[in-house]
Amino acid sequence: MASPAAIARPIPTREELVARARALVPTLRARSEAATAARALPEETIRDMQEAGFFRVLQPKRYGGYEHDPQVFFDIQTTLAEGCMSTAWVYGVIGVHPFQLGLFDAKAQADVWGKDDSTLVSSSYQPVGKVERVEGGYRLSGRWGFSSGCDHCQWTFLGSLIPPLEAGGPPEMRTFLLPRSDYKIVHDWTVFGLQATGSHGIIVENAFVPEHRTHRAIDGFMCKNPGQAQNTAPLFRLPWAQVFVRAVSSAAIGALQGALNSFISIAQKRVSTNTGKATKLDPFALNAAARTQSAILEMKTVLYKSFDEMMARIRAGEEIPVADRIRYRYESSQIARRCAVLCDELMPLLGGRAIYMDSPVVRFWLDINAARAHVANDPGIIGTSLGALYVGENVQEFFI
Repeated sequence: MASPAAIARPIPTREELVARARALVPTLRARSEAATAARALPEETIRDMQEAGFFRVLQPKRYGGYEHDPQVFFDIQTTLAEGCMSTAWVYGVIGVHPFQLGLFDAKAQADVWGKDDSTLVSSSYQPVGKVERVEGGYRLSGRWGFSSGCDHCQWTFLGSLIPPLEAGGPPEMRTFLLPRSDYKIVHDWTVFGLQATGSHGIIVENAFVPEHRTHRAIDGFMCKNPGQAQNTAPLFRLPWAQVFVRAVSSAAIGALQGALNSFISIAQKRVSTNTGKATKLDPFALNAAARTQSAILEMKTVLYKSFDEMMARIRAGEEIPVADRIRYRYESSQIARRCAVLCDELMPLLGGRAIYMDSPVVRFWLDINAARAHVANDPGIIGTSLGALYVGENVQEFFI
């Protein structure tokens, strides 16, 4: 049942939402240094994104969401990243969770949003927990890392493998949903990039998780999820992994744009103290700027085109071919590394000042390189599956 607030809440357009994100960019840039030092986004930034409606973009309308297509979500994310990639990363991770929660059993959605449909959920999908089957659900214990924005959330998603019922059978991957009272946050996020994401550790000690607060990975792969009984919009027929992997790669595109914007601003005025030459007349700098901007436009075009294709198939009642799903995953996996290479090229063209921590380019450079560490941003893993498909081999790939 939809909440009264959800019934009355107007739904902003893509253009309105992106304009709100664009207006927030200077504020995010101004807050980035303090956020980096604190290893967390300020509460004001989370509140700004809540008030702008960003976390509702992929949320079911039953709970006040907008049920926009993913293109809207990623347009917002890449825009925010021009001001602060850590903010965009947290938005990508936390903002995609309303989509996954919409795939859960209706009782789980009510558990989280029944009293407050603005409640946020963090995550760590590392399959590292210990799971025990018990009556009515499971007992879960373990320690997970990389839970971005967890201090701002009252629930969390945690990945784990459920032991097989029969000896020798395969384990089953699931996402477990837990309230804040069932886990502890360990503030262990001391890294060189994306510091402000506050991607701390999560500890769970023998917590009971009822069956309805779990989501089977195979259901996300097959696009046959319990929540689709209530949430019938085309959005909720998308493969879960296709949306998630882009949520942890697309911020790099916007961050590269932010780096390029800063590069251009410096290049317009900079004169080398060693050579006396103006950077705006340096053919290497000019070509690097041209290559970077062209690549940004290309990566955005591929991102939006992929979801245009997926949504068109879904609306036509068709399945998305596995070969296309693997290709989409591969395209996503390359983003962070491509952006890192391009940002690497910009840095030395700005001289010695570029390596100082107050350089407007260095923060983007560090954050983009940190994003490469996410497993979803390793093209070598999914590239093997795509290459095997091209040469006619069978492919067993389920996180697509």
